[in-house]
Amino acid sequence: MTPRLHQKPERPKALTAAREDPGLQTVAPERMRKHRRTMFPGGGANRHAPPDTNGAAGTTQYVQWVNAEYAVYDKNTGDRLLGPSPGNSFWTGFGGPCETSNDGDAIAQFDKAAGRWVMAQPVYSFPFTYCVAVSTTSDATGSYHRYAFPIPNNYFPDYPKLGVWSDAYYVSFNAFDSSGTAFIGAFACALDRNAMLAGNSANGVCFQNGSNVDSLLPSDLDGSTPPPAGSPDYFVHFVSNALDLYQFHVDFTTPSQSTFTGPATIGVNPFSEACGGGVCIPQAETGQPLDSLGDRLMYRFAYRNFGDHESLVVNHAVTAGSSV
Repeated sequence: MTPRLHQKPERPKALTAAREDPGLQTVAPERMRKHRRTMFPGGGANRHAPPDTNGAAGTTQYVQWVNAEYAVYDKNTGDRLLGPSPGNSFWTGFGGPCETSNDGDAIAQFDKAAGRWVMAQPVYSFPFTYCVAVSTTSDATGSYHRYAFPIPNNYFPDYPKLGVWSDAYYVSFNAFDSSGTAFIGAFACALDRNAMLAGNSANGVCFQNGSNVDSLLPSDLDGSTPPPAGSPDYFVHFVSNALDLYQFHVDFTTPSQSTFTGPATIGVNPFSEACGGGVCIPQAETGQPLDSLGDRLMYRFAYRNFGDHESLVVNHAVTAGSSV
């Protein structure tokens, strides 16, 4: 199989005939009453397609990253505090491809437990690299510890996603050969969070999956209660009428003792990918339809510990009967 970049390999469609989806919500629930604190315009696509919009809210700031540029806003007033700035400006003076390349596909995250920002983007030319910057304070406009992680086997690291966990920053990407034409499989990697928060040298541990596994999402911690001690990070992707769940336990002291196990297959109601995984979503006042991205689960794979139970939430654009 030779999938296009930013698209996962073709798989048999799960549902071909229209039928009623037993999980389809037909009644809107009562809305929770929330006070909207502020509303302000963000940055534009700046001629980038797709824009790969991404953002995160910190304690007092909001960071928006649109492909090759990011900006920092005051969360209460909406005032722009920094930018728009090139994404690779985090690595100014760092040297190497992280400083000279600005290829987008970036992630902005806020590590709530540590009160730090985590900014990351790949290098899509040789030598293929994953660039990560971790702020030294809760101020996104301040200084950062910078890192460059070489991609195993010099694979092309397409569609990277990053999740914050207690023991590591977990990363997934779809690996292609260096020419970008042959899909290898999905990688799951763990980066040493404690070392990066301290500004020390940091290692990564990666597992390679076969070409039947693609577009994995790492679980990402929400809320103030951490997962139980020793809990693995979870990775998920979808298969025919089901979700495949993996568990990643990392050991940075003895990397050979790290494990990536699974999948545990979780059945769901029958579905097919929205628009066959492609473009068909109508929008108002234009004939240009939107890409459903139904060929993959959408970022983030949110985890929350409620004390009496733990929850994982993910979203996916699907077709069930005549509904999308």
